Amino acid sequence: MNTSSRPAKLLVAGIALSAALGLSACGSDDSAAAGSSSSSSSSSSPEFARPEPVASLPAIPAGGSTAVALDQGFVDALGTLGLTPGTIGEATLADGSVSFPITGGTVTVFDKESGYKPYVQGTLFHQGSGLSLTAGGTTVELTNFTIDPGTPSRLFGDVSVNGQLAAPSAPLFDLDGSTLNPPTIEGGEAVLQGTEVLLSAEAAELLNSTFMTDALAGDFLIGTATITVPTS
Repeated sequence: MNTSSRPAKLLVAGIALSAALGLSACGSDDSAAAGSSSSSSSSSSPEFARPEPVASLPAIPAGGSTAVALDQGFVDALGTLGLTPGTIGEATLADGSVSFPITGGTVTVFDKESGYKPYVQGTLFHQGSGLSLTAGGTTVELTNFTIDPGTPSRLFGDVSVNGQLAAPSAPLFDLDGSTLNPPTIEGGEAVLQGTEVLLSAEAAELLNSTFMTDALAGDFLIGTATITVPTS
């Protein structure tokens, strides 16, 4: 093994873990952290002094992506409701998967075994892209996604209806990384696959109201995420 490259690879792995493992990592029992930013919630945990992070990246480079392989149940539900999905900006939709380019962010990860919560802190930005849902004369646009790996782990975004902003930075999806696969690092990229993306209760209520239905509910499985982060 080339031991000179080991620290760099460990740092890359830590950064990758902070971007994806953290999507569900921190325990929801830390009620003080729920609904707040990751960085602020850590300071409210008096039980543990702030340890040294195992990895920290103050500026995630653009060039990666967050892709979601859409669950067939979600695809079927769209058809039943007469909703047509589309993409916004640089997002793509092909072969049953929707992908959004990562435009930046920052992450810090602490040793999970230290007990420090949340052990993953930061944000992951996807500015200028998004997903649209259209039925009849109504189009809902979900854009400018921000992943917050705090407690709970959620994806926020702006919601517009027929071009009018309806809800800025709304909690759109809950993120469950309990099925996350180990990260792979190859060819200048770290890839993490397996986090489940679930419709939030808030988004379900908004979509039901907009499209005049009661078919959507919180925790509805949207799909499984794959996050790709450049490492070189």
